[in-house]
This record gives sequence, C-alpha cells and structure tokens, in this order.
Amino acid sequence: MSSRTQTAGAAALANDPILLRQQADGICTLTLNRPAQYNALSEAMLAELQQALDDIAADTSIGVVVLAANGKAFCAGHDLKEMRRRPEKAYYEGLFESCSRMMLSLTRLPQPVIARVQGVATAAGCQLVASCDMAVASQEAGFGTSGINTGLFCMTPGVALSRKVGRKDALEMLFTGDIVPADRALTMGLVNRVVPAERLDDTVDELAQAILGKSRAAIAAGKRVFYRQMELGLSEAYDFAAQEMACNMMFEDVGEGIDAFIAKRKPVWRHR
Repeated sequence: MSSRTQTAGAAALANDPILLRQQADGICTLTLNRPAQYNALSEAMLAELQQALDDIAADTSIGVVVLAANGKAFCAGHDLKEMRRRPEKAYYEGLFESCSRMMLSLTRLPQPVIARVQGVATAAGCQLVASCDMAVASQEAGFGTSGINTGLFCMTPGVALSRKVGRKDALEMLFTGDIVPADRALTMGLVNRVVPAERLDDTVDELAQAILGKSRAAIAAGKRVFYRQMELGLSEAYDFAAQEMACNMMFEDVGEGIDAFIAKRKPVWRHR
C-alpha cells in the first residue's frame, strides 16, 4: 500500500485527528478518519476539510490532491445524530451552507482532486465523490443518495450528482435511495476506474503521476475554464474558452512544450 494513504482498515482512537493529511512528491492526501462513525461529515469534519482545502489552494508545491478514508465506509454523509440534537431551521441552513461551500472548494481548487473510494459513499458522501474531479473505486465500493429512506430528499447531493451522471440515473438514485455498485457507477460516469481493493492505491497513484507530469499552470487554468464553460450556453462557452485558450498560449510553459515536441524531447516545465 502506498505510503501516501492510511491503511483503510485502521481503527482510530477517540483522540485521533478526524482528518489526516500527508504530503509527498507533489501529492497531498486528505484522509477522513472517523471510521467508527462511517466518516460522517460532522460540523468539525466539514470545518477541518474546509481549512485543509483553503491551505492547499495556496500551496504551489501541491500538484494533486487525493481524498481518502479510513475504515469500511468512505463517507456516510452528514452526521444524523449531531443534526437531531439541534432541530432548528437556522442551524440546518448554516450546516448545509458550510457543506456546500466545502464542496465548491473542491471544484474551485487549482489542483485536480481524486477520490479514493474504498467503501460505501452515501448521501453527502456520494456528493463528496461527485464533487471531486475524478474518482477511483474498489470493487467493494457502493454509492447512494439514501436520504429519501429517512424522508429527506438528497437535494444538495443531487446538485453534484446531476452534473456527473445522466438525469435518469441521477433521479433513480435520488428517488429510490438504492446503493449503486461500483461497476454501474463506472458505467454511469460517477467514477473513472474500478479496481480490486489491492490495486486501489497503485491505480490512484498512477493517475496522480500522469497528472503531475503535465504543466501545473495549464492544469490549473484548464480546470477553472472547464467548470466555468459548463455553466454557459454553447456559443458563450466557445467564446469564453477561445479567449482563455489564447491566454493559455501566452504561458511560458506552452512555448517550452511546443519546442520540446518539435525537438522530440521531454519538456521542462517552468511552473511546477
């Protein structure tokens, strides 16, 4: 198993950090560490994730982020016990606002984010996977928007889900709350790859390394433009992308990349 990822089955002590952070060779791994609570997104977990993402956004030494989890589940969504202790609308509005901000931070992060999904991801946990740029899942993983089973429609998870899979697949998940196995999630486009559990870390690392070999300036600009153009109409999207691509052509790395291609050598990126 890669040294960048915590052992999935490791048990956390009560005083262990709820979010672990490891960084090596341009890859930062954030590991949800509440295995006994199925890595539910408590208020504290949301705050820890938000702070970590804010820090990573300003760290130019990081080229790829991996979001992982310890234990049997990847993430079971919001902490329902915590939520029931404060049955107040204002509290729920603040909680869902904090969660939405964190999910948006994943999309707005300059670095690509890969979800390493070793187990079940449900409700806001499924939203977490859908909010990442890419996802690699083990064959044991499963995905669901199970809020409907408790009378709560997964409305905010549906925002991320509907932008990663087709409408009919998304609505089936939202209406039924059924768990979708990893192989179907792959067909739907919710994950990029499905592999045996013993291959999960290696596959995540291979994908991360493929990204690290590219210009970080181009990756950051490309990620920003990709998500922005998706919000525009077709004509507006082309206009916006064309303008941004012209700006990209002026990057120092582009000159180096084209020169390297012509000379049949590896480029030496200026912006690492």
